[in-house]
Amino acid sequence: MRYPLTATVSRFGRLDIVHNNAGISGSNDFTADIEEDEFDRVVAVNFKAVWLCMKCAIEQMLEQGGGVIVNTASALALTVRQDSATYNATKHAVAGLTKTADLEYASRNIRINAIFPGVIRTAMLNNHSNLAELVALPPIGQQGEVEEVVKAVLWLASEDVCFMHGSLLSVDGDWTAH
Repeated sequence: MRYPLTATVSRFGRLDIVHNNAGISGSNDFTADIEEDEFDRVVAVNFKAVWLCMKCAIEQMLEQGGGVIVNTASALALTVRQDSATYNATKHAVAGLTKTADLEYASRNIRINAIFPGVIRTAMLNNHSNLAELVALPPIGQQGEVEEVVKAVLWLASEDVCFMHGSLLSVDGDWTAH
């Protein structure tokens, strides 16, 4: 199933780097109160979409002799919050998939890592019902900026860290350390 990559490979001749950055927050309901259709929607975007993109990218990268994949999980893959069960679970799943896939394909010159952003100034964060509470969480006392996450992704995609495999890199203002 490589059809989503056809245009990219046709235009550039190969696929060297993929950044999976899918994510929606879903409802803020407790676990037993989450509706099944809401659960399925969050799983489809936050986890299944990442897996499908990785599947297609890995097939292409195997054919061409290697590449790099960087997945975006969340600081909530290293910890949890109540009222975010589906989001938490999907981001934990991305972490597990990242490590598993890297173990499977590292010997074939495919490097797969993940970043774990914390409280980053984005539209998704601004739409969160508990914004003030979330912004107060990082010990450094401020939200991160999208550019800080982009720099981490570019670093993981670079040859500067070609020995990093299956790594889970926090970009969270020390949020998960406390």
